[in-house]
Amino acid sequence: MAKKQTAGRERLGELAPKFAELNDDVLFGEVWSREEQLSARDRSMITIAALFSAGLYPQLKSHLALGKEHGITKEEAVEIATQLAFYCGWPKAWSTFPMIQEVYGDEKKLPELSAFPIGGENTVAGQYFIGQSYLAPLTVEQIPTFNVTFEPGCRNNWHIHHAEKGGGQMLICVYGRGWYQEWGKKPRELHPGDVVNIPPNVKHWHGAAKDSWFQHIAQEIPGEGGKTEWCEPVDDETYGKL
Repeated sequence: MAKKQTAGRERLGELAPKFAELNDDVLFGEVWSREEQLSARDRSMITIAALFSAGLYPQLKSHLALGKEHGITKEEAVEIATQLAFYCGWPKAWSTFPMIQEVYGDEKKLPELSAFPIGGENTVAGQYFIGQSYLAPLTVEQIPTFNVTFEPGCRNNWHIHHAEKGGGQMLICVYGRGWYQEWGKKPRELHPGDVVNIPPNVKHWHGAAKDSWFQHIAQEIPGEGGKTEWCEPVDDETYGKL
């Protein structure tokens, strides 16, 4: 399920409100959401190819990042640019490869952590984390599933997965030691094999322990009217008491 798009209203809501509405509600809200015809991953590939061929590089970079979120790997992005170079122009590929590198970073596997890839630096929600995190999309079919890796001391802000019906999130811990806490409740220490069921509309945070890398599989439970609200950081004093 494609996430709710708000970029139009955030960037152009005052200047061009009707354009922003069409961008967020029609293009992304209706066209991109028709996954029974084409998956979000397929639509990302088509859009990347179209923007590459037109040489629209700022938009291309944004859609490379969106494609990463939809499960396109770094290797696939490189292969897309390589093939398109023969049909749309060699210089365009030269201009695209640095953007792929910037969007994906130096992805690597860390076998000492778990069997799952660490992915690249978290460009999807990394601005809402204290410390460094990494994101590896595992699948966007049926239930979007991501492997999230936290360096020691890294944690995300308090946040809420809003939904009108259904929704929420499930965390499956696969490596290291971490923490999960709901607003007004005691923190819960996490270890490999632990499962956290997060209801919709519940304020919470999760992350690594101070002295341990931590990985969990995050599954976004399908729901209606879903969106994530990011709140205040988990301050050093609170975190330091764990």
